[in-house]
Amino acid sequence: MSEKNSQSVRAEVGVVLVAAGSGQRLGQGIPKARVLCGGRTLLEHSLESVVASGVAASVVVVVPAGDAVLSAVVDQAGRRTAGDRTVRITAVAGGATRAASVRAGLDALPSSAGVVLVHDAARALTPPAVFHRVAAAVRAGSPAVIPVLPVVDTVKVVTGDVVTATPDRAVLRAVQTPQGFDARALRAAHASATASDPGVTDDAMLLEAQGATVRVVEGDALAFKVTTPLDLVIAEAVLAARQPATHPGSPPET
Repeated sequence: MSEKNSQSVRAEVGVVLVAAGSGQRLGQGIPKARVLCGGRTLLEHSLESVVASGVAASVVVVVPAGDAVLSAVVDQAGRRTAGDRTVRITAVAGGATRAASVRAGLDALPSSAGVVLVHDAARALTPPAVFHRVAAAVRAGSPAVIPVLPVVDTVKVVTGDVVTATPDRAVLRAVQTPQGFDARALRAAHASATASDPGVTDDAMLLEAQGATVRVVEGDALAFKVTTPLDLVIAEAVLAARQPATHPGSPPET
């Protein structure tokens, strides 16, 4: 094993959980991470997924500036125990763009975090296995790792109202989070001029612009992003299906 890979194996994992989105497409008039799903906020579900994965030593939640509700959720989470690990959970205020919010989270992570996972709180039901796959690939030496799924729809390139091309969907992938990075590589990418581009929609784009190789691992259908009212209905249905089955006339559980 190379010295670099040996260092990666020993590196702590820090998670930047981005929860600063406005949630306009959900149409509820509040930040997306505050929207209730199964009686709990999306942020609470996301934190539960991160902690349950057991990969994180620290989590920095990026919330909208001045949002007392989400700050209170983070304060209540405080420190969580995952197996034999205590996870430190803190909050920072986000910026005007996603990239600015991630940078704020990066700045708040401890220097001991050699591997960083950046995760969207809107992907609230992401299974622990996805966190494991991403973290393991970064620790194995990849500077950037993203979870992906095959694209099942035909995709068209459209200019105005005219189709100009039909890409081969066999080479296309839908990208999810958490995305994983070598901490130094991610910080360098965020310090670049590209990071100020409002067209940057994920952190892997910044690493690509730096010439880094971005590897892929298998994503999961449950890591979908809650963006629209229909997404919220699906998330509610998933949570309901996870509840223990009850039958009419059955005695209540004690």
